[in-house]
This record gives sequence, C-alpha cells and structure tokens, in this order.
Amino acid sequence: MPLTTDPYDGDDFYCDVALPNLRDLDVVHDSEGVVAYHHTRPFWPVHIVVVPKRHVPSLTDTEGADEGLARELLSVVQRVAGAVEAEHGAAAVLTNLGRYQDSKHLHIHVSSGDPLR
Repeated sequence: MPLTTDPYDGDDFYCDVALPNLRDLDVVHDSEGVVAYHHTRPFWPVHIVVVPKRHVPSLTDTEGADEGLARELLSVVQRVAGAVEAEHGAAAVLTNLGRYQDSKHLHIHVSSGDPLR
C-alpha cells in the first residue's frame, strides 16, 4: 500500500502500514525502539511523527511500554522538537486521546507553522 495515496481504514496505521514500510518514509530518527519521520499527510508545514516501534495504545494506556521505551520516546521527542524549534523558531508537541486519536497507537506530533488546511 503506498503510504501517501491510498486511504487507510484500519485502527493502527503505525503497526499495519508505517512500521513495516520504514524504507518508504522520510525518516529523521530510527533506533531500536522509536522512529520519527515526516508525516505522510502533513497538517502543518513541518510535521514529524514520533512513534514507538512496539505497540503502545496511547499516552493514557501504556500497555506494552516499559520505562526504557518511555524514556527513549521522550528523549527522541525532545531532540526532534529541539531541532524543529532551532530551525523554525517554534515547535508544538501534541498527542491525541480517545476519539481524537485516529490511529490507536501512541504517536506524538512535532510541528511548526500554521495549519495547511
């Protein structure tokens, strides 16, 4: 499935599509536990998603995460957000929960700029 053109109607884009196809992503960080890449359908001019490679449902349901993975995830978010802030003068960090969370896999958005739509 192409990552940018086909609609996805499942509930875990990261486990089902993104993580098995890392070679098709514009990756900015890839380690044993966490990947960060430019969003395939950006909402902001700069839009990077930071995702644990192990399935973790959400920030409020961290089943599957241990302390090491949590530390690694936050460390990557900090580094990515710091780089975006340094380059663009500002960065936002966001995660969604409940019905706001389209993909039921913890992912953190790092963005900068006004919404594209």
